[in-house]
Amino acid sequence: LYLLVSDSDAYLRLLYDLPVINGTNLDTPSVSPEDNIARVLGYFMEKNIGVLVAVDKEAPVGVITEKDIIERVLYEAKDPSITKVRDVMSSPVVTIESRESIKKAIDLLRDKNLRRLVVTHDGKLIGVTTERRLLNVAHRVYYQNRRDVVEPIIQNLDKPSIIYLSSYPPRECGIATFTYDLVNSIDRLSALSPSVISAINDRGSSYSYPANVKIQIEREEKDTYIEAARKINDSGIKALNIQHEFGLFGGSWGEYLIDFMQELDKPIITTFHTILEEPNNEPYRVMREIIDQSDRLVVLARVGSRILEQVYDTLPDKVRYVPHGCPNVPFIDSEPIKNVLGYSNKVVLSTFGLLSRSKGIEYAIKALPEIVSNNPNVLYLIIGQTHPEVRKHEGEAYRESLIRLVESLGVAENVQFINRFLSKSDLITYLQATDIYILPYPNPEQISSGTMLYALCTGKAIVSTPFLHAQEVIDQGAAYECGFRDSSSIADSVNELLASKELHLSYEKRAYTYSRDMIWPVVAMKYVNLFYECV
Repeated sequence: LYLLVSDSDAYLRLLYDLPVINGTNLDTPSVSPEDNIARVLGYFMEKNIGVLVAVDKEAPVGVITEKDIIERVLYEAKDPSITKVRDVMSSPVVTIESRESIKKAIDLLRDKNLRRLVVTHDGKLIGVTTERRLLNVAHRVYYQNRRDVVEPIIQNLDKPSIIYLSSYPPRECGIATFTYDLVNSIDRLSALSPSVISAINDRGSSYSYPANVKIQIEREEKDTYIEAARKINDSGIKALNIQHEFGLFGGSWGEYLIDFMQELDKPIITTFHTILEEPNNEPYRVMREIIDQSDRLVVLARVGSRILEQVYDTLPDKVRYVPHGCPNVPFIDSEPIKNVLGYSNKVVLSTFGLLSRSKGIEYAIKALPEIVSNNPNVLYLIIGQTHPEVRKHEGEAYRESLIRLVESLGVAENVQFINRFLSKSDLITYLQATDIYILPYPNPEQISSGTMLYALCTGKAIVSTPFLHAQEVIDQGAAYECGFRDSSSIADSVNELLASKELHLSYEKRAYTYSRDMIWPVVAMKYVNLFYECV
C-alpha cells in the first residue's frame, strides 16, 4: 500500500483523521452468552464465517471463534448441545468506539496482538474490524483524494470482472450450489471485482435471484443466449466461466450454448462437470465445439484430462485440473453430534444428494439386512429431496420405490428418509454425525461428485463404487471400494470397516487429509490464477 503513494506523511495523516467506522464490517452476527455451541456451529456453517460476538443487553461481552470451539469443546469431547457460549468465549473483549481514528485502532490491534477488534457506538456493538480492512479503506480514500497528483505503479487499478454462466440459487440444483460456493469463495479473496452471474432458468420456472445475477437465459429460448452474449460483449466484463453439465442448456445435448459462445468476444473458461468417455455422435459433436470455442478447460478430476486428450483430441496445455471444492470443516468425533441429532447409540450410515435413479441407493438398501445382522443398531440416513427435474417427469416414483423396498426387506427401523433440501450447515451436521458414508453410484463414467468431497472434508470413512472420480480417491487409500450394482459387496465393505475401530479411524484420517488441498479457499485461488492467465 505504501509503495503506491508518493507522500507517506499525507498517508499517515489520513490514518490519524479517518474514523474507524469507515473500515468496520457492520454485518457482524452476534449470539447470546446463553446460546449453546450447537447453534453457534450452525451460524458458522450457514453464514460461512469464523467469528461471532457474544452480546448481553447490546454490549459485547466476549468473542467466540471456530478455533475456540475446536480446542475448548470438540477436543475435550464436550456435548455442543449443552455447552454454553459463556463457557467457551474469550472475555473480556477489547473494543474501540466507532468515532476513534483508524490509526488508534491499528495501534490497539498491534499492541494487544489481536487479529480483530470489536467496534462499538456508545458501548453498543456495531461491528468488527481488522488491520487489513482498515489499511485498505485508508488507502482507497487517500488515492481517491490524490489521484490527480499520485501516479500508481499500475496504471489501471481496477480488478478484472468475471461473469459465470450457470444455474444459481434459489434454483435447487447441484451445479447452482457449486457455483454459489465458488463465486463466494472467490469474492472473499478480493482479487477480482465482485462476481457477476448469468443464470440459466429451467423450462417454465422463474426465480427471485440475488443482486449479483445480472443476466438471465431461458433454457429453451435460443434468442436469449444471443442477447446475453451481446450484453456481455458491451460490458466491462473481462472473461466468462461456463459451468457445463449436460441437460443444463437447451437444444440437442445443450447445443444452444454453442451459439452463445460463438457470439461472445471475451475469453471463455469452461468447467466440465461431466465428460463422456464413450460419447455417441451428437454429444461428441457438441463437446468438440465447446472445446474449440473455449480458451481454457477445467476438469474436476485428473482423469478428465486424459479423457479430453484421448477421446476429444484436446491439446494438453488447454486443460487445467481444479478439484471440485469443499468446506473447511474441523475433524471431530461423530458421537457428540449424534447426541445433538438424537442418534445416540446408533451406528450412522448416510448418503445425500438430490434423489434420482443415477444414485443407486437401492443397492445400499439391499445391503442393509446383511449389515444389520452384524450391527443391529445401524441407521441409514437417505438425505435429500427428489431432483426437481426428476420430479417434473415422474414425481416421487423413485423415492416411493425405495420406501417399498425398505419395507419388503424388513429394515424400516434402520432407515430414515430426510426429504428436504438441506442448508449447508444442516448438511455438514448430518455428515459429522455419520460413521460411514456410502456412494453406491452405478455409473462408472461419473467424473465428479460433490457429495464425495463433502464426505471427505468432514473426515468420513467412505464406501464407494470405483466411478472415475472415486477411483482416484480409492487409489490414495481415502475411500473403501465396493462393486457396481453389488449389494453384497457394499455389505462386506461396511461390515469390515465397522468390525475394526483401527481400520475405520485410519480411513477417516486419510479422507480428511486428502481433502485439505480441495477446500474452497484453495480452489478459489486456483480459479483466480486461471482467470488472470486468460485475461
